[in-house]
Amino acid sequence: MSNNLNLLFFLGRPLSPLYGLAMKVRENFYARGLFLRHSLPVPVISVGNLVLGGTGKTPTVRYLAEFLQAHGYNPAIISRGYHGKAKGSVNIVSDAGGILLGPEQAGDEPYMLARSLPGIPVLTGKRRIRPSRWAVEKLHADILILDDGFQHLAVKRDIDLVLFDGSVLAGNSRIFPGGVLREPIFALHRCNAFLLTGITDQNRNKAESFGKILQSRFADTPVFYSSIGRYELKDPRDVTVAEISAPGNKVFFGFCGIANPARFEESLKSLGIQLAGFMALSDHVDYKQSLVDDICARARAARATHLVTTEKDYVKIERLKVSLPLEILEIRARQERVFDEFILESLRTRS
Repeated sequence: MSNNLNLLFFLGRPLSPLYGLAMKVRENFYARGLFLRHSLPVPVISVGNLVLGGTGKTPTVRYLAEFLQAHGYNPAIISRGYHGKAKGSVNIVSDAGGILLGPEQAGDEPYMLARSLPGIPVLTGKRRIRPSRWAVEKLHADILILDDGFQHLAVKRDIDLVLFDGSVLAGNSRIFPGGVLREPIFALHRCNAFLLTGITDQNRNKAESFGKILQSRFADTPVFYSSIGRYELKDPRDVTVAEISAPGNKVFFGFCGIANPARFEESLKSLGIQLAGFMALSDHVDYKQSLVDDICARARAARATHLVTTEKDYVKIERLKVSLPLEILEIRARQERVFDEFILESLRTRS
């Protein structure tokens, strides 16, 4: 955690009780019906988190979409479209026919999901009930996945998943602006299951200890663990996938603008990818040609032969000129069989 962020949390700590109270009052208003909650005629799965920053929501949403499609469902993904410029009440990022909006209009994650899930509709809208209804009525979706939906209480859901990063866990366990929590811990009583993501040999013991704490406080809520299923190092313009264990004589310069850049850098190193340097950018960075040129200049100065970045970053620079060969590291989540069974059984009992 950066010194600037630590300072922000220190200064914001006196305001945390007020923010936490506001979130409790908001939840109570929804529970009492003072704020309207909308029901949909199809099952809804929410993928969200309690902690600010990345917890593996996008890989989990992608996994669920593919998993549900393989089991005969016609899923659609509903997102707020964070940082996307499309301001319609319903923005169709993609449908069965292909991608309709670029990353600037759609937002980073919705576009990345649309790009990696051909044939599965992705829609955005600030009031998510509107794209949800559109997906059901116009695109014939029979199940919806709410991306980053835990705090979006206006849409009722059948399965509420809360994710924690296996390394970060609950951070400093303080409520924003004094810490990383979006809501008080009490809010976790709303969820149906916990999913701890990015589990590795290095963080497994710590994550499992945290899982036991969750189980002791929320005894009826199961805890599942998600690890990295596979890595693929690939040229995004080519269908060829390189063997991670044998990346050849390439020397890479890594860069990314995600919530947890250190984890991406560690992933590269753990795979034996030779790094000449690494550049961590701010989350949701707005890539301009001047920034890409600077990255390439730094890479050359470090004697790198190739660049490597994440899928999320690539979708924002694919239309810019990159003067060095660029590859992306795709990371696929692997879920436990008991998690898959939980999803299917929950859908059966709620139908």
